[in-house]
Amino acid sequence: MEGKIFCRERRKVEKGEKKPRFTIAAVSGIKMHVIAEHFKKNELETIAQETGAQLIFLDNLKESNVYQEQR
Repeated sequence: MEGKIFCRERRKVEKGEKKPRFTIAAVSGIKMHVIAEHFKKNELETIAQETGAQLIFLDNLKESNVYQEQR
């Protein structure tokens, strides 16, 4: 089974900021220790490539209609 790395965009980062915009939400199928809290997209792609894992970007639930309907 191929491992999966689930990540999402951080909520408090605005476009144009020069800060890492992504965080890892979960890891499945591989054993991995994460030290940093925030990542750039190319860093996540490199990690996924080196570990043989699939990189999955999650939708930001706060901005979607599903989140609004559940409240």
